[in-house]
Amino acid sequence: MLKRMSIKKIVTSSIVLAIVFMVYLIPKPEPTDTQLKKEVNYVSSNVNTHTIYLLDQNNYISHTKIRVQSKSKEGLARELVEALIQDGAGSDQIPSGFKSIINSNTKINSIQIASTTIKIDLSDEFLDTSKILEERTLESLVYTLTSIEGIDSIVLYLNGKILTHLPQNNIKLPATLTRDIGINKEYHLTSLNDISYTTIYYVNKYNGDFYYTPVTKINNDNREKIEIIVDELSTRITNKNLMSFLNAKTTLLNSSIEQNTMRVNFDENILNNLDQKDILEEVLYTIALSVNDNYKISEMVFKVNDEEIAKTEIKSLE
Repeated sequence: MLKRMSIKKIVTSSIVLAIVFMVYLIPKPEPTDTQLKKEVNYVSSNVNTHTIYLLDQNNYISHTKIRVQSKSKEGLARELVEALIQDGAGSDQIPSGFKSIINSNTKINSIQIASTTIKIDLSDEFLDTSKILEERTLESLVYTLTSIEGIDSIVLYLNGKILTHLPQNNIKLPATLTRDIGINKEYHLTSLNDISYTTIYYVNKYNGDFYYTPVTKINNDNREKIEIIVDELSTRITNKNLMSFLNAKTTLLNSSIEQNTMRVNFDENILNNLDQKDILEEVLYTIALSVNDNYKISEMVFKVNDEEIAKTEIKSLE
């Protein structure tokens, strides 16, 4: 009896081994296109992103992000400018709702970095645009390149000559360009004396996704810029293409700057939830991005009635 059972077990084991061996010898099918695509998408999902300023559906130059590969600052600068050129090498990275603004025939002659300045030489086609978009094309380039960490200015050459004039709008330019040129400018002047430039970031929306649009207000308001920023963001906005989520009742109690850190102290109306004591991301971003363009700081601390609620590194916003 035991002998018969042993023989039966041996035969059964042999059959199983034979089947396993045969399955092993059968070649595996090649992965389908769908399988390959899934694998490629998985591998490429870890790419880096970087800030870029593109033309949105409302003809504003707006803050968004694209995928980038470059590690060096020179390489990153070239990659970003290529994305700004219509139908350029980086055009496939442009997110929905945005457009490149630089003329498609524009060539990049050279890009060099000297300390905190990028020297970029483009072909003359850079100026081949409409009168309406001429100034915004320059704004897009300047704001994009100064979003690179450690870069705060650019010198723009066209075929070897420094650009010092926008011909269609008859605007004189400084030899070195910074964000002081402003962006998406709005003029509200009552006098040609004591002119103030304050750049404020608003919320915009496309297909359910939020992004940020900077607008430089040019007026005679000589208050501290953080006061202007909070006041503008908490005031009813008449432009239907711009939004702010800052509660209209929000009061800035005080502010200070110490060692490259700005501390802003608000009343409880800035909070999204009184119990959880949190501030909406869109509120943090609009204030912090605005502060970044008007002050030279590296960090913001948000307080409510002297209690610290949030802290933001400015470089993490770019």
